[in-house]
Amino acid sequence: MNREVTLPLIVDDRGTLQVAAADVSKLLRTVGGRWLRLVEAGQEGLDEDTVAALTIELAKLADRIDVACIAHSSGAGS
Repeated sequence: MNREVTLPLIVDDRGTLQVAAADVSKLLRTVGGRWLRLVEAGQEGLDEDTVAALTIELAKLADRIDVACIAHSSGAGS
């Protein structure tokens, strides 16, 4: 399964970005980490395999955001 995901980020009326990409990727990693800790703590109703798969996908998305930002800031996207 290889689907592209577009994340509309929050910009103001002048086009200024209001949410830093680094904050978005950190949030994605934090959510995945918290899910894993809930599973490790024995939280009922959470399937370990599903949480692991979702956490991996969130980390991959965070990696893609980070790589895109690095490419953009290095001028590779121009």
